[in-house]
Amino acid sequence: MKPFTTLTAVAVPFDLVNCDTDRIVPARFLRQPRSAGYQNFLFHDLREADRDFVLDRPAYRGARILVAAENFGCGSSREAAVWALAGAGLAAWIAPSFGDIFLENSFKNGIAALVLPATRVTALREQLAASPGAQVTIDLPAQTVRFPDGSLEPFDVDAFRKACLLEGVDEIDLTLKHEGAITAWEARRGAQMPWLARRPD
Repeated sequence: MKPFTTLTAVAVPFDLVNCDTDRIVPARFLRQPRSAGYQNFLFHDLREADRDFVLDRPAYRGARILVAAENFGCGSSREAAVWALAGAGLAAWIAPSFGDIFLENSFKNGIAALVLPATRVTALREQLAASPGAQVTIDLPAQTVRFPDGSLEPFDVDAFRKACLLEGVDEIDLTLKHEGAITAWEARRGAQMPWLARRPD
């Protein structure tokens, strides 16, 4: 994963409350391999129903930050929802709240999922709608979001998640840092307790 420190980019407002993972990626596409490009299925049914879907408007194409409404990513556990959003070029999302599993999957895939007060997220979406193509800056070390009007909003983030984003690592990467010690321990255990390594007849 790439380290995430600061990001200044076009942000897109997404007003749908309780947007579940099935709307982000409909279930019928989940049998596709990840190599198929889950961004091709992103908000598929919403886009079919709305030819003026917000992510398809010229001003928001190339957006890297999604500013969503309450309970974004709720519903079933579906890591493909994160893959689809990230595959479309989005590197961060901001909302008043997220589905718990979606939030975990976001950080595990190197995405900054930031929670701000509902009133401030509403104000941010209103600014973005009023000035399509406006940029937002996320400063992870400082834990602030700069709105298009120049105002700064602080945010809280779990210290472990923040450290992983800044370094660009996940739990597997952290474990592999200790690969030498793990290998040595397994060799030592094998020598001390060889019966554990025996296969049953």
